[in-house]
Amino acid sequence: MKKIEATIRSSKFEEVKEALHEVGVDFFTYIDVKGIGKQKTHEAVYRGSHYDVGSISRKKLEIVVPDNLVDSTVNAIVNSAKTGEIGDGKIFVLSVDKAVRIRSGEEGDTAI
Repeated sequence: MKKIEATIRSSKFEEVKEALHEVGVDFFTYIDVKGIGKQKTHEAVYRGSHYDVGSISRKKLEIVVPDNLVDSTVNAIVNSAKTGEIGDGKIFVLSVDKAVRIRSGEEGDTAI
């Protein structure tokens, strides 16, 4: 099993969700995150208050899949999230040693 962590543009979330569904990934976790990339951060001043406008809103997806779905899952994310512009995001693939479904006690691939 592998855990795929992908940080994508919030505007591409629906497209990525549909692409994942098409390759058989129907369950994943996502959270709203902010990040700073290689581009410089910018600060704006409004009515005397300083605001960081360089932090960019993103979605972080956490997906655990069997080994045989890793490549198709990564390709689905890349193809649906890519704009070709700076800030499209990143994908990390990590090994998962164990998965347990709390309700039934199932372990391994059947738990996901």
